[in-house]
Amino acid sequence: RASAIVTPCVYDGLTARLVERFGFELTFMTGFGVSAVHGYPDCQLVSYQEMLDSAFSICSSLRNTLCIGDGDTGYGNAMNVKRTVHGYARAGLACVMIEDQVSPKRCGHTRGKAVVPFDEAVARVRAACDARDEGAIEILIMARTDARGVMGLEEALARCRAFAAAGADITFLEAPCSREEMVRYCKEVPGFKMANMLPSGQTPMLSATELHQIGFDIAAYPLTLLSAGLRAQLEALKLLQQGEQPFPLELDFEALKDIVGFTEYYEEEARYKC
Repeated sequence: RASAIVTPCVYDGLTARLVERFGFELTFMTGFGVSAVHGYPDCQLVSYQEMLDSAFSICSSLRNTLCIGDGDTGYGNAMNVKRTVHGYARAGLACVMIEDQVSPKRCGHTRGKAVVPFDEAVARVRAACDARDEGAIEILIMARTDARGVMGLEEALARCRAFAAAGADITFLEAPCSREEMVRYCKEVPGFKMANMLPSGQTPMLSATELHQIGFDIAAYPLTLLSAGLRAQLEALKLLQQGEQPFPLELDFEALKDIVGFTEYYEEEARYKC
């Protein structure tokens, strides 16, 4: 592979359909996006059940594209973490991400973050890995730390190493502040790694090829679809407010019907006509 896996993140069944339509092999159910479409900021105001319902909707819309699910803090203690892993596996997710923030957590590029103590963070990951190994449905574990912005890079690296030692399949050091920090992470922590590409965030924006050269395996774009969609919607609303027509921004109705699934529905429906 010549580059990290480009991973546009999704938040509902429609965005999942779009990602698969363009042939991406991997996507990610973003907690930021799921929170947003429920009408909330990403401050864990959305519950485990709401996230699980979103996971079922997303996975039901995918046939070939694998999906990682944002499991936040696991929604409680170690037993809650195990329940989250089992639930996400049943929904059809290929991987679940568990992080070390205190609850309620928040977006990793916003202020006010705090992380649980080192041992508690590792225990969460161990519980997630135990659930993976005990479960009947295969799922991977991604372990995330937000310690970089709270306690510094050394603590974040130590946590990632401990997560890998505890059995995590993938680690994710959130919000490194320079390319040099990203290089250190890849050199000093074993196993597969993900990078978050967020314009105006704290992490440098690098191409998928450069990320792969550094040592990253996944390049996630957490807000691209949400942000681009909102930009178009704001522009359309502004035109309507000004008494103008937003039609140039809209898809042709036939194209819209195809994207949301009418073409596929009609083909399937025709199989059962008498």
